[in-house]
Amino acid sequence: MEKSDIGMIGLGVMGAALAENMESKGYRVSVYDRIVPGETPAADRFMRERGAGRNFEGFHELERFVASVKRPRRIMLMIRAGAPVDETTARLLPLLDSGDVIVDGGNSDFRDTERRMREAEAAGILYVGAGISGGEQGALHGPSIMPGGSAGAWPLVQDMLCRIAARADDGTPCCAWMGPGGAGHFVKTVHNGIEYGDMQLIAETYALLRHGSGMDDDALADAFESWNGGALKSYLLEITVRILRFRDREGRPLLDGILDAAGQKGTGKWSVEAALEQGAPLSAIAEAVYARMLSALVDERRTAAALYPDPLRSEAPFPIRIEDAKGALYAARMITYAQGFALIGRASERYGWELDGASVARIWRNGCIIRSAFLETVAEAYDRDALLKNLLFECFFREKIAETLPALRRTVAHGALTGIALPCMSAALSYFDGLRTLRSPANLLQAQRDYFGAHGYERTDTPRGRFFHTDWTGSGDDTESQSYNA
Repeated sequence: MEKSDIGMIGLGVMGAALAENMESKGYRVSVYDRIVPGETPAADRFMRERGAGRNFEGFHELERFVASVKRPRRIMLMIRAGAPVDETTARLLPLLDSGDVIVDGGNSDFRDTERRMREAEAAGILYVGAGISGGEQGALHGPSIMPGGSAGAWPLVQDMLCRIAARADDGTPCCAWMGPGGAGHFVKTVHNGIEYGDMQLIAETYALLRHGSGMDDDALADAFESWNGGALKSYLLEITVRILRFRDREGRPLLDGILDAAGQKGTGKWSVEAALEQGAPLSAIAEAVYARMLSALVDERRTAAALYPDPLRSEAPFPIRIEDAKGALYAARMITYAQGFALIGRASERYGWELDGASVARIWRNGCIIRSAFLETVAEAYDRDALLKNLLFECFFREKIAETLPALRRTVAHGALTGIALPCMSAALSYFDGLRTLRSPANLLQAQRDYFGAHGYERTDTPRGRFFHTDWTGSGDDTESQSYNA
């Protein structure tokens, strides 16, 4: 029997679509999925439907599946993150030979990927954690792919991953090697965090114009469609226009009938956890995560709405203008992306990944959920300065922030005065103002910490790193606490 070029484990939405993508690019693909008692085996269903008459081979037994792939074997996992990946990897390792490659294409935690890579390499197996974004259609026609892991694996998977990836407008594949260890899955985690922020910003703009100025769905669709022809052009704005125009069978806007309780799968939360570990402020994205959590508290929100009616809209000293909402969305998006890329930079330094900001931005230009015209601008900023600490320091961003910041300030003020929640926009503005503050109130925080806990403080007239302690009450001593950093 002819050997396959790659094996795919996991035939859910993404796994099946990626397998089809690979086969359409000329690869022979072996497919396997676990058998659930009482259900038709997923491999059989796939072969009967999507794989019929095509270059696939389906298997029920893992041993036969592995044996069907030519060496060095390339086995991709598209299964649920966490324990299922560990269990499947543990079953795979004894069946593989030295130099074979496991590619985890799911949304795994980068720390798990780091551990699994070490375990696989100890057994002579190469391991890749590949972040994949684009949903089912992206997986089928070309996603954005963010691989990282065992350096020796890249020459073995590069051609295939680049061939199945999306293409940017200049023809380059939206796939590039991110770095060692968990670099690929970390970049995907931050991608999803930015995705949370971008979606929330669009939702806040929708709420602002819908409830603050009374625009209906058609008027909103017209506004967003016009914006999507310029600097705000993005996949998320594009699908928002389609959603706003969609009508149910009765001819009513379907959006109005959807319960306002957002779900999440955890990757946004992971990006916030990573930011806390790296000491990188990710406030706009964190507020996007919290906004989803708050939206899910439907009963509590109904109670609060009854107890606290909306403030009078007339309290706002000015009406919200469409151009202000547009400028606010652009400014807040720039700040949100700046936070995300700053987090990537901090993690890259800590783990020695040497991530290239320009490369990251360019592989997100197509295929992924946050694909937008804006990302080419981000890439060009890192081309000019590969060591850029924050996108907001770059000349283009400084100019655009100067243009749109007044609109963001007016918009956030309008939301506060009229009771329209704008958590992501507000957090973006607060981060920006905090970043540009030369003398912050943190001196008082340090004094408070020293007062109640003798944690010490640095002084403005001595070099950084030298700490002092004051006996604030006259009844203490010169002992300093260095046991924790609260």
